[in-house]
Amino acid sequence: MKFLSLFAVAALTLSGNAYSQASAADHAAHHAPAASTAATPTSDGEVRKVDKEQGKVTLKHGPIGSLDMPGMTMVFKVSDPKLLDAIKPGDKVRFSVDNLNGALTVTAIEVAK
Repeated sequence: MKFLSLFAVAALTLSGNAYSQASAADHAAHHAPAASTAATPTSDGEVRKVDKEQGKVTLKHGPIGSLDMPGMTMVFKVSDPKLLDAIKPGDKVRFSVDNLNGALTVTAIEVAK
């Protein structure tokens, strides 16, 4: 009888762990991946300089809430050099920036309409 009780407790414990692991996976699955939100332009700015050779853009920008950064003018790397093909100095833009490997990097940019 004791063996049967111990077996039942062990089975319930193991099934509870499997359920909690599945629940955690199910919970995480309904959240949007970070990459999809990073690709949506979220800050306003003005292009000051485009450096295609270095893969960088200088932007005069307003506050960047996701980075808790006030407005300023600064140089950003770009995640994809092709992003620079669609912009030129003087363009008003909307952009997204993320900290990738310790470098503030523009992940999306578009001319504002």
